[in-house]
Amino acid sequence: MNRSSILVTGGAGYIGSHVVKLLLERTDADITILDNLSTGSKERIAALEAIAPRRGRLDFVEVDLADFGRIEEIFRGRRFDALIHFAASIVVPESVEHPLKYYMNNTVNTINLVRLADAYGVGKLVFSSTAAVYGEPREVPVRESTPTAPINPYGMSKLMSERVIRDAAAANGELKYAILRYFNVAGADMNGAQSLEAIDPRIGQSFPDATHLIKIAAETALGKRTKMYIFGEDFETPDGTGIRDYIHVDDLADAHLAALAHLERTGDSDTFNVGYGHGYSVKEVIDVMKEVSGVDFTVETAPRRAGDPAVLISDNTKIRQKIGWEPRYDDLAGICKSALEWERKR
Repeated sequence: MNRSSILVTGGAGYIGSHVVKLLLERTDADITILDNLSTGSKERIAALEAIAPRRGRLDFVEVDLADFGRIEEIFRGRRFDALIHFAASIVVPESVEHPLKYYMNNTVNTINLVRLADAYGVGKLVFSSTAAVYGEPREVPVRESTPTAPINPYGMSKLMSERVIRDAAAANGELKYAILRYFNVAGADMNGAQSLEAIDPRIGQSFPDATHLIKIAAETALGKRTKMYIFGEDFETPDGTGIRDYIHVDDLADAHLAALAHLERTGDSDTFNVGYGHGYSVKEVIDVMKEVSGVDFTVETAPRRAGDPAVLISDNTKIRQKIGWEPRYDDLAGICKSALEWERKR
């Protein structure tokens, strides 16, 4: 029996590399990574190649998804059973300043990938979407049925891509999809650790201009930043700071494998929130990072950022019930410690 063949776009990036790691550890699939290394790195590819056991083949192709001709050559030359699509621009403020970059890189490139998946018989697609499609939701926790109303080009570019995938799948009964709407992803490879002291990540978040709270707190604890900021202490929350649903990147990666298995088992296309279903405030995150690092780093207050909702928490009932996903790392201290240990290595 032939091994399955999986194409992973953006597999050298933060979330994509953690999914590839799990595929290498748990399956014998042949994996092809496409990445332009704008936020990923060859070092991360080398780290993935060093992960054992590996039963399938791991190939890396440095290519931009905007190179339609070369992308089609890759589809023509290899038969893929599944496509897991991560590659995208993700910085919200940048999307406001440069919206066309986001619509081209996120939406147009996704349209081309879906076209090629359709043309070359790729039967399963797992798509990396975002809670940003909900904008400033009127209900919390947020359900998949909550109205979508993006407030920036990043969120809209992802929502448009979702629509393209659904419409293409409706026209082509052979293409099945799982759209995963991420909440706040954080942390680094747990590498099998059973305790905070044993955490020793092999891969993690390396994007240099990342705006993720937990990464910034880890950098500040290690002296890579002189201080960090809380943007707004006047939200209608218990401590006045925004509350978010933080999910460990290894649990998010596991959700992708669960979604792919669900498509293989049932062929039932759907959209899923991926979060823990509860949240922590900015101050709570900072307090936990100070505790796990043992450093009382400097934190200052700044005005709110436009468009920041007070609370953003997922309802994850659907993904738990429908595909049987169960998180393993729902622990803020573990998330913070893994991020801290990764930053210590960089």
